[in-house]
Amino acid sequence: MSRPRILIVGAGFAGYRTARTLSRITRGRAHITLLNPTDYFLYLPLLPQVAAGILEPRRVTVSLSDSLPNVRLVLGEADRIDLDDRTLHYTGPEGDGGTLAYDRLVLAAGSVNKLLPIPGVAEHAHGFRGLPEALYLRDHVTRQVELAASADDPETCAARCTFVVVGAGYTGTEVAAHGQMFTDAQVRRHPLRQGMRPRWMLLDVAPRVLPEMDEKLSATADRVLRQRGVDVRMGTSVKEATHDGVVLTDGEFVETRTLVWCVGVRPDPLVESLGLPMEKGRLLVDPHLRVPGRPELFACGDVAAVPDLENPGSYTPMTAQHAWRHGKVAAENVAASLGLGGAHKPYRHRDLGFVVDLGGAKAAANPLGVTLSGVPAGAVTRGYHLAAMPGNRVRVAADWLLDAVLPRQAVQLGLVRSWSVPLDTSSPEVARVPGGPGQRQEVSARSGPGAALAADTDDEGTGTGGAGRARPQDEPAKGQPGSGATQVRPGSGAAQPRSEPELAKGRPDPRRTGSGHGELRSEPELAKGRPAAGAAHEPAGKQPGGEPAKNQPGGEPARNQPGGEPAKNQPAPAPPGSHPAPGPVKRTDAPDDSAKGDS
Repeated sequence: MSRPRILIVGAGFAGYRTARTLSRITRGRAHITLLNPTDYFLYLPLLPQVAAGILEPRRVTVSLSDSLPNVRLVLGEADRIDLDDRTLHYTGPEGDGGTLAYDRLVLAAGSVNKLLPIPGVAEHAHGFRGLPEALYLRDHVTRQVELAASADDPETCAARCTFVVVGAGYTGTEVAAHGQMFTDAQVRRHPLRQGMRPRWMLLDVAPRVLPEMDEKLSATADRVLRQRGVDVRMGTSVKEATHDGVVLTDGEFVETRTLVWCVGVRPDPLVESLGLPMEKGRLLVDPHLRVPGRPELFACGDVAAVPDLENPGSYTPMTAQHAWRHGKVAAENVAASLGLGGAHKPYRHRDLGFVVDLGGAKAAANPLGVTLSGVPAGAVTRGYHLAAMPGNRVRVAADWLLDAVLPRQAVQLGLVRSWSVPLDTSSPEVARVPGGPGQRQEVSARSGPGAALAADTDDEGTGTGGAGRARPQDEPAKGQPGSGATQVRPGSGAAQPRSEPELAKGRPDPRRTGSGHGELRSEPELAKGRPAAGAAHEPAGKQPGGEPAKNQPGGEPARNQPGGEPAKNQPAPAPPGSHPAPGPVKRTDAPDDSAKGDS
């Protein structure tokens, strides 16, 4: 008798735990395949420490091949799923496609950045969901402080040293807390000419920081942030983002070159293509994490609306703690459905508390309902993370020890460019690569080494750094009715293939422009998921998924592009028949963040 085939999509908290538990339960009695765009599991709660230079990037990653015995890893991203034929079609990292058959399918694709209808955000902001985004932010913040130190104009210096974080949930709070310490350390060693101090702003329309947590923990985090110098503004958000800064909902204009979007997340759009019952973008499942009417299909993590048996009528929130626990229950129920394990189990949980790392020895925690702050909270927080990580514990502890006794290395490596990590990507874990498979390459004067720095120093440039993506007028936004996302034929479980931009998810679109720098850009590019004008975001962790608007016509050609203002020192166009470098082309048209640590 042949062994059953189990396919798991995604290696986040839910997918990784599912694969690990199934490997242990089945012991080689099933073919287990894990489809993921990267070869590592990312421990997301420690990502702010990567951006702040405390931890090296590999410390927060765990090799899938090394830690998952008896599991076959396939690198790629799911394009469409044929439920009737029980096959999944995917695209590999080099553009090659493939098909995987299954007897049981576990969807654990996770979540992506949430877009809200605020003008300019899709073009000028960057999210914080993947390792490339953390690496980009670390380089960008370092570069802005270095450029500010050499600036003669006080206004330019102040703008470069102002960092705006939107969303006071777990991620936004930790990014602001660690970011202020990181930039203060840089300035202490190399004071700014104007005698200024870096300014971090934390915005949210919620009435308090960390609205999901107990009021005592919220008050502790708020006090630590303000003592550290963070400008905390509750009841305030961004009304519009521009090249020069952001317009707040209270009418104030803040000059800045940095906008970090931590408002929340939304489920991966893949599940929308299945034509199955949904709940606010999540796939409805029963308490056993099985999709009703589809005995072979399970879902867990952020893409699944799992009934909360402790609070009837509600669903478990999109947090890392629930995703990790979902994975264990999903694996046990998949094994039981194949006769390889015990009985089916419903998902139940009991909150044991939360932890939030505020940098240094400061933290806020309530393990088992006991409210802690200061050094005790810091010890509990770091102890929890060491216990929860599936690997690299010694390396992480060593980095923490070195950070306590040695100064941080504030250098920019330039490995990730602005256009590589757009806010509107459906793959935040993968940086876009120039000249990816199937992508038409164009001439660009800003595609070589040093382009990011050159763009950051160009105060007059439009800086269409590629956070947005130009789309043809007839191409709807992803996830909208009639969009390029997989469409389902009525009465069929099969899904039709998505369009080429969707199949090339994670690769640069040949129609987009991109100077590759980290400044806010002045000329908006109409991106996939471009929000419509006017509204501020909901409180972190409680926002509805922002529906993007379609592209609007109009606009002038971007600078340094054909038809636009000629740039200085532009290289001559490539001769006919040559292979041009990737870059901008002339335009033809003018999501509750994962909670940090359940102790």
